[in-house]
Amino acid sequence: MTRLLAGASGWSYPSWRPGFYPGGTRPEEFLALYSALLPAVELNASGYRLPSAEQFARWAEQVPDGFAFAVKAPRLALRSPDTVRERVLALGDRLGCVRVVLEGARDDALLERLVTGFSGVPLALDPRDESWQGALGGTDAVAVGDRDEHAGWCYLRFRDPPYDGAALAGIADEIRPLLDRGNRVFGFFRHEDEPSAPLAALRLLDLIER
Repeated sequence: MTRLLAGASGWSYPSWRPGFYPGGTRPEEFLALYSALLPAVELNASGYRLPSAEQFARWAEQVPDGFAFAVKAPRLALRSPDTVRERVLALGDRLGCVRVVLEGARDDALLERLVTGFSGVPLALDPRDESWQGALGGTDAVAVGDRDEHAGWCYLRFRDPPYDGAALAGIADEIRPLLDRGNRVFGFFRHEDEPSAPLAALRLLDLIER
């Protein structure tokens, strides 16, 4: 069974002490502790300001083999995807995928620019307009939330907490067949002040691995 890459939308939250991080943990220790417990993280801060290649490399150095960053691309990616691609490649084999939010209506020229510009990088497109429905057929990109498996992997976001045991069991039931068929599945829970997101990800992994 392919491993589920579950996690939270971010890691750098002091309010997660002591519920997830031990009390007294310094912020610079958060990522190493997070990555010792969870296999992936959704990096959202990069969607507002693209970090330097050096910063990406420093993050990559703090996490173990097999850990994956799902990087939110900034708006710069819409006009210059190759620039963003070059920067995120500093993560090396810790780069799981890039997520690009599409606010506007369907634009086939933009789609081609993104797919070409992020060549070789798993690309998850997050359209907010219904006109994008079905637009990704024939590309290697996936749509966030889509389970059609055409690219052999899926990107799921869980944005309506809280998630009790029954809700997590239902999510596990949906994901398990995808994994059984060899799909790679990213799954991220929305950050809250309480450490509900990483704890939900841990519980989901436990359900999947039983």
